[in-house]
Amino acid sequence: MKGYPVYEIRKFDRARYQNDLYVNTFKEHLIANSFIEKSHRHDFYLMVLLTSGSGIHKIDLDTYDIEPGSLFVMKPGQIHSWTLSADIDGYIVFYSQEIYNLYFGHKKIEDYVFYNSATHISEIKLSSQEMADLEVYFKLLVKENLGEQSLKQDKILNLIDTIHIELSRMHLSETKSLYTYSEKLNRFNLLLEENFKVEKSPSFYASEMNITLKHLNRICKKVLNKTVTQLISEKVVLESKRRLTFGENTIAEVADEMGYINHSYFARVFKKHGGMSPFKFKASLKEIG
Repeated sequence: MKGYPVYEIRKFDRARYQNDLYVNTFKEHLIANSFIEKSHRHDFYLMVLLTSGSGIHKIDLDTYDIEPGSLFVMKPGQIHSWTLSADIDGYIVFYSQEIYNLYFGHKKIEDYVFYNSATHISEIKLSSQEMADLEVYFKLLVKENLGEQSLKQDKILNLIDTIHIELSRMHLSETKSLYTYSEKLNRFNLLLEENFKVEKSPSFYASEMNITLKHLNRICKKVLNKTVTQLISEKVVLESKRRLTFGENTIAEVADEMGYINHSYFARVFKKHGGMSPFKFKASLKEIG
């Protein structure tokens, strides 16, 4: 496959980017980043609401006509490009899976049907009234992002989540039927939440669900494009990062809490599924502070 560039959030305007979040009007974003019109990927989630103008948006193998009320949602890794009219405008928001899931904890960004790999939803068409209703939240996002009020990150994340909720209410209740395996996947997630500290074996979860491991892997691959082993390890790393970020735990203490007597093995799992060693992650927290 052709090696399309993969852009990170921090590549974009530093004044608009903070801690894996980026908010801008689409016109200002395009002026500063004209390279986005060529085919590329992102390593983050993206949401765009277009309120004026026209053009074409290509996402993977699909082509979408742009008009006022076109709202696009994209997952990390998708290839896309734009062909845009001169009067294009709207809003664009970036956010990483990690900051979203770390913040909300009780739910994950991929729980929303339009970010689920099984549903293949990239575009949502809004009526004029729906666009006006949602634009209120996007305007608040832009205003909040440019300001320096206390709890700025909290408000931005909650506004993004409110938009997700409104989208779900407006258009997406009928897509629930696309979750062929939703009941079993929800059961797995509950079991994982209850047992991930002491049970790392995929076979345990399959047994508890009275299905074969092969079938459980099939469900996870179909809906999330991940194996059971990956999901267990990612859960461990996510919870470890929460404790290192928001608690006073040492790395050794977190490893023990996560059920790893062998701290070196914990560090390898953390690095493989977290992108860096727990020691570098801990050091990065001090740099931010």
